[in-house]
Amino acid sequence: MNFLLTDQQSDRLLFREIRTSDFDVWLKFFETPETSKSWIYKKEDPKIECTKWYERQFERYQNDQGGMNALIEKSSGELIGHCGLLQQTVDKIHEVEIAYSLLPQFWNKGYATEAAIHCRDYAFKNNLSPSLISIISITNIPSQNVAIKVGMALDKTTVYRENNVDIFRIWK
Repeated sequence: MNFLLTDQQSDRLLFREIRTSDFDVWLKFFETPETSKSWIYKKEDPKIECTKWYERQFERYQNDQGGMNALIEKSSGELIGHCGLLQQTVDKIHEVEIAYSLLPQFWNKGYATEAAIHCRDYAFKNNLSPSLISIISITNIPSQNVAIKVGMALDKTTVYRENNVDIFRIWK
């Protein structure tokens, strides 16, 4: 199945595969402490973290596991963040996740909601899964609000990768 939204677009955003040439722009995400304050993980040098993140996305692409799409703002041509459909395993259950991350200067402008809605609609139109989730730290209220705007509701609270998370879900 094709979980990537390559060459898709919404009102303000273009979706494309991530490129290695995006690295320097996305590195700023890992250099900004606010972007990881809700997530517990072994924080390393931002370049190492960014490299691992890119390697994971390319691994997802190669193994048909979905992956993040680069989000390009149509008006400026800038990379503003990533959003995509990811195959995940949560509590030993195979799920399809809508995941989203934006550079801080693009927060609170409706981009995450717009991108996540586009992913939701793409997944359901293409019958990729009967339901979709978002895995969100219990302390990340802005991301929880995005999930709610996408039509998701809190399904359960669990532990995922050593983090206390809420699983938001929407059914087709």
